Amino acid sequence: MEPRFYRKQMDNGRFRSFTVGYKDTDLWIGVDPKSYAPEMQATTLQEIKALRSQLEAFIAEHPLFATSFEPISVPQNSPAIVQQMAHAGQKAQTGPMAAVAGAFSEFVGRKLAQTFHLKEIVVENGGDLYLQLNQPITLSVYAGNSPLSGKVGIQIPAADTPMGVCTSAGTVGPSISFGKADAVMVVCRNTALADAYATAFGNQIQSETDIQPQLNRLEQLPEIESMLIVCNGQIGIKGKYPLKIIG
Repeated sequence: MEPRFYRKQMDNGRFRSFTVGYKDTDLWIGVDPKSYAPEMQATTLQEIKALRSQLEAFIAEHPLFATSFEPISVPQNSPAIVQQMAHAGQKAQTGPMAAVAGAFSEFVGRKLAQTFHLKEIVVENGGDLYLQLNQPITLSVYAGNSPLSGKVGIQIPAADTPMGVCTSAGTVGPSISFGKADAVMVVCRNTALADAYATAFGNQIQSETDIQPQLNRLEQLPEIESMLIVCNGQIGIKGKYPLKIIG
């Protein structure tokens, strides 16, 4: 298993954190310490099981949803998690499973924030983050063996959250990518959409010469707040949040 880089980064005293795993879902959750309640872990597990049950039941009837690398249309009466993933895949031109980690992060985060009236919550799912904050947060990008890994990132203002920040890589992690980027970090209001776009752009990066052409595409995609790309020791960034040097 790849190191859970974000978990080390977040575990700095700002958040009271816990982890919840079920099958192949493995979440790290950080909340403001004053709002923490032990019941959160049981609520998180219950929500994960409910979401997985809905998704697995849908896939049993529509198996292409789990395997397609192309967008999939789903019936209007599909579960909300299915609709969210399908919509993200359609926008980013990926299969819906490209959005699964981000979708789970946001659904769980919103459930906990609403149930426990949280001031702050971060849900991390394989490096895909749902953020709801009352103070700004600096996020460094994990880019495997790249010399830039952990050295660069972005700062998200609290006023801009809730927000999704998702990272895809062709050289790191278990997720399928057809590209060779060390990291593609995408920021969107919707976490499933950020996840799907991170996959879509990651698929297009074969070398550092692809960084600028892919960043130029953001002019046509206003739903992407920012994007940061690391490939072969080179870095590119475009959007609302400027590059932040860390350390």
